[in-house]
Amino acid sequence: MGEAVELEAGGRTVRLSSPDKIFFPERGFTKLDLARYYIAVGPGILRALRDRPTTLERYPEGVTGENFFQKRAPKNMPDWIPTAHITFPSGRSADEMCPTEEAAVLWAAQYGTLTFHPWPVRRDDVDRPDELRVDLDPQPGTDFDDAVRAAHELRAVLDEFGGLRGFPKTSGGRGLHVFVPIEPRWTFTQVRRAAIAVGRELERRMPDHVTIKWWKEERGERIFVDYNQTARDRTIASAYSVRPRPHAPVSAPLAWDEVGVAHPRDFDIATMPARFAELGDVHADMDDHRFSLEPLLELARRDERDHGLGDLPYPPEYPKMPGEPKRVQPSRAKKGPPPDVSDGGSPG
Repeated sequence: MGEAVELEAGGRTVRLSSPDKIFFPERGFTKLDLARYYIAVGPGILRALRDRPTTLERYPEGVTGENFFQKRAPKNMPDWIPTAHITFPSGRSADEMCPTEEAAVLWAAQYGTLTFHPWPVRRDDVDRPDELRVDLDPQPGTDFDDAVRAAHELRAVLDEFGGLRGFPKTSGGRGLHVFVPIEPRWTFTQVRRAAIAVGRELERRMPDHVTIKWWKEERGERIFVDYNQTARDRTIASAYSVRPRPHAPVSAPLAWDEVGVAHPRDFDIATMPARFAELGDVHADMDDHRFSLEPLLELARRDERDHGLGDLPYPPEYPKMPGEPKRVQPSRAKKGPPPDVSDGGSPG
């Protein structure tokens, strides 16, 4: 595996063991290649993670080995990496790492972290998100080009409802993410409600192309607006994160004029450093903006008042939420309750 090496990031030195360990066999990329990638894009990924409670998606033996999500800060984490105390929907809580230096990313890479999953909050207020995140998820029969069409209409919706500016990025797979920086005034429940309103408006404008149906059996060949990615403890891979696929793709921030021109396969740990060196972080000004959710929340109120469109189902592991509809897939609901056989007779 080679002898350990020492790497520098942001003025700190981080020891990297087994630098020659192969992490991506298809491309031959090593653990050292991964670390050097994160050094190359350090200012960009730190912008995406700074002060955010962050879950680590770790592959200690590389992309073909076992993996796990580490939510709790590791016991061996350096004392110069701060943490934040966050609460999960179950009521349990944990201290999660909150990167404030580029070296924190490099330190996590030493332990096989490929993807960083930051919460949409900062450590000074972990209950009020400062980002509205819209996940455009292609369903079977659709592809990245379909997500692109939805993204351009999403841009129009955001502009119409409050002059919101979204910052698009590839997911690293077939989808697109659009992040909107918002004032940290609203709860997770309210931000999720705004995401539902966005999804419903997109669905109205592109009914054959976009859906907000939670149940897979109802989605069809459409782009799913995954509103539950805004629920507490649901996270989306950060910009510049490496994704666990054989060709080592990365989640790439895009300018809007690149949406529909660039393709996810354009961005991996070999190509992104050169792009970053030339263009820098194309989302560098994201933190300079803070938008209001009130226009979208008013849209949500109108949907409920005029069309009877209230809340939508939460993920199955979440506790039942106030106002949530029955959490049962439509095909099962149509079958009705099981027959009453309490008298010992046979059903039907």
